[in-house]
Amino acid sequence: MFDKQVLDQLALSEVEYGMIVERLGREPNHLELGLFGSLWSEHCGYKHSKPLLKMFMSDNPRLLVNPGDENAGVVDIGEGLAIVFKVESHNHPSAIEPYEGAATGVGGIVRDIFAMGARPIALLNSLRFGSIDKPHNRYLFDGVVSGISGYGNCIGIPNVGGEVVFAESYTGNPLVNAMCIGILRQEDMTRATTGGEGNLLVLVGSGTGRDGIHGASGLASRTFDDDRELRPTVQVGNPFLEKVLIEACLEAAASGRLVGLQDLGAAGLTSAAVECAANGNSGIQLDIDKVPRRDTGMEPYEVMLSETQERMLLTVSSENLDFIRAIFDKWDVECSVIGKTTNTLRTEIFEDGVLKGDLPVDILTDPPLYVIDSIRPSYLDELHSFDWDTIDIPSEGPTETLLKILRSPNISSKHPVFRQYDHQVQTNTVIAPGNDASLIRIKGTTKGLAASTDGNGRLCYLNPYIGGIIAVAEACRNVSCTGANPIALTNCLNFGNPEKPEVYYQLENCVRGMAHASEAFESPVISGNVSLYNETRDQAIYPTPVIGAVGLTENVGKNCDIGFKNEGDVVFLLGAESFQEPVSTLSGSEYLEVIHGKVAGNPTIDLEMEIKVQKACRSLIGANLLNSAHDCSDGGLAVALAESCISGGLGLKASLPDVERWDVALFGERQSRIIVSFSPEHLERFDLICSENNVPSIQIGMVEARSFTIEGLVDLDVSKASDTWHNALEVVDLSY
Repeated sequence: MFDKQVLDQLALSEVEYGMIVERLGREPNHLELGLFGSLWSEHCGYKHSKPLLKMFMSDNPRLLVNPGDENAGVVDIGEGLAIVFKVESHNHPSAIEPYEGAATGVGGIVRDIFAMGARPIALLNSLRFGSIDKPHNRYLFDGVVSGISGYGNCIGIPNVGGEVVFAESYTGNPLVNAMCIGILRQEDMTRATTGGEGNLLVLVGSGTGRDGIHGASGLASRTFDDDRELRPTVQVGNPFLEKVLIEACLEAAASGRLVGLQDLGAAGLTSAAVECAANGNSGIQLDIDKVPRRDTGMEPYEVMLSETQERMLLTVSSENLDFIRAIFDKWDVECSVIGKTTNTLRTEIFEDGVLKGDLPVDILTDPPLYVIDSIRPSYLDELHSFDWDTIDIPSEGPTETLLKILRSPNISSKHPVFRQYDHQVQTNTVIAPGNDASLIRIKGTTKGLAASTDGNGRLCYLNPYIGGIIAVAEACRNVSCTGANPIALTNCLNFGNPEKPEVYYQLENCVRGMAHASEAFESPVISGNVSLYNETRDQAIYPTPVIGAVGLTENVGKNCDIGFKNEGDVVFLLGAESFQEPVSTLSGSEYLEVIHGKVAGNPTIDLEMEIKVQKACRSLIGANLLNSAHDCSDGGLAVALAESCISGGLGLKASLPDVERWDVALFGERQSRIIVSFSPEHLERFDLICSENNVPSIQIGMVEARSFTIEGLVDLDVSKASDTWHNALEVVDLSY
C-alpha cells in the first residue's frame, strides 16, 4: 500500500487505490501506479464531467468523427474539405510560470490539430486574470500574453482573435484557454490508433526530459496554494522545433502511409500510447530504453510520465517504416522506433528486456466516474432578489459615466494585446482581431471561416443555466455579425473543485444550458476540454465556460465588421422595438460593477428571439445591405455604439426617445441585440427581411463626421472616446 503522500501527488484517493488493487487482483508497482494516476486524473479521465458531457448533442450530418473520439472535432464544409478545431486550457501551468505555461498551451493545441492530418490555419485565445491593478496579476497578464506571442509568432499560424477579461475571482488562478482551427481534405484525415497487431510505434520530435512530470495528475487535477513545489511540472516549449514537426507530420499524413498519429500532451507517452491502443483494440509493448532522452539517469516512471513538448507518436507498418523515416530525416526531426502493437490488450513496458509494468489497457482507460449530489448555492437567493431601487442614477451624468466604462479593462481596447500577435501570416485574414469575430478565407474557394471565443463568468455565477445559454448565444452572435452561419462549437469548462456540491451545481447547470442552446442553434459541440479545481486558497473562480464558435460563409466577400463606414448611413438596433428596458437588464453588467461595485441580479435571454435576430443579420449581410454589424453586449448600447464610432473613425447623431432611466437604456445588457448601419436607400429591403424573420428593429440615428451624440444624454468627440478607449490598457512584451 502506498502512503497518502504518494497518492496525493498522483491525485488518487485511497478509495480509488482500492479499486485499482481490486481490478488488477494485486498491488501495482510504482511505475504502474503512476500510469493510473495520470490516466485516472481529472485532466485525462474526466471523472466528474464525463457523465455531464453526454448532454451535448452529437448527431449532426456535418460531423465526421464522434465528439471525444479523437484529438479534435472534424466538420464537413463541402467540396471535400473539412475543418478541425478545439479549445484547451493551460490554466494551472500559467499560474505558476505564465510565459511557458501559455506558450506550451499554444503548442499543445496546435499538435491536437495536426495530429488529425489538418494544417493549422488560425489561433484564438480566451484569457482571464484578477484585477490588473495588483502587481502579481499584472505579472501573470504580461507573461501570458508574451508567451502566446512568443510561441505563436514563431510557428507561422495567425492569431486572429480572442477575449481578455479581468475579475477578482481569477486572482492567482488565471484562465488561459487556447483554440486552434485546421483544414484538411477529408481523405487525408488521420486517427489516433494503433491499427491492430504487428505495427510499429515510432516517437518523433524532441528528446524526452524531466519537464512536466505529474502535469496531468499533480497539477491539473487538484487545487493549489503554494506554486513553488509545482514549478517542475510546467513544460518548456521550443516553437522552432514545433514548426518543422508540423511540416514533417503533415507530409507523413498526406503520404497515406501512416496507420495512426497522436500527440504527446497531458501524461505524455502514457496517454498517447495507451489511448491509441484503446482506439485500436490492441495491446502495446514499449521498449523504454529506446526513447531518446535529453536528461541522463531517467527512470521508466519519469520517461512514461514526462510531458516534454514537441513530440508525436506514429503508428507505422514495418514495410512503410523506411519511407516515413526518410520524411523525418529530411526535416531533421528525430525518429525512433520505441515499441510495437500486440494482440494481448495489455500495456507492457520493458527496460533492457526486463518487464517493468504490465497492465490491461481497458482498466487504464476506464476511470471511476462520479455524479455529485449538487446543492444550489445559497448566495443565489440573495442575488436574484436584489433590490434595484438601491441603484441610483449616477450624478456625474451619462457622458462621464460612458468614459468611465470605456476605461474599464474589460471594455477598453485589447489592441495592446493583439498587436503582439501576428494575425496576417498565411495572408488569409479578412476581418482582423478587435471585431466581434474574426474571418479568414479558405484559399482556392469562395468560402470563409468566422471564429469567436466567448464566455461570461459573472453571468454564470448569477445563473449557471442561463449563463451557459448566453455563452453559446453570444459566441454564435459574434460569428453571425460577420455574415457567417455558426456550424459547430468547442468549449472549455473552467470551474472550481467539483467535489464541492455547490461547484458541481454550477458545472451541471452550465452544461445543461450550453447543451440546450447548442441544440437550438443546430451547432454541435464537437470537442473541448474540462479544467476543474481552479481554486486558490479555497476560493473558486467564477464558473467560466468558454465557447469557441466557428461559422461558415460560402461567399467570404460578403461580410461585415463593427465599424461605421459612411456619413449619412442610418443606424438601427435589431431585436428591439423601443429603448425602454427593465432595470433588471443591469444584472451582471459591467456598469453595475464599475459604477456601483455590485455583481447581482438574474440574467435572462429569449433564445427564440436570439436565433431569429442572428438569422436576420446573416440574411441582411448576405443580401449586401449592411455596412456594419456589431453585437450589443458587454457595456450595453452606449459602449457598442462608441466602439462602432471608434472603429470606423466616424461619429453618430442619435436619439433614444421615451427613456425613463438613461443608465438602463445606455448600459443595460439585454441579450439578442445587434447594431447595424446601412445606406438609407436600402431601408425598404431592410424592413422586408426583418419582417420575414419576425425580428423587431428601431432606428437609433445616423452616422456623421466627428461627434458621438445621443440627444439630451451624450455629447462626446469621437477622438476623445477613442483616446480613452485605446489608452486604458497596456501590456509589457516579455517575449524577447
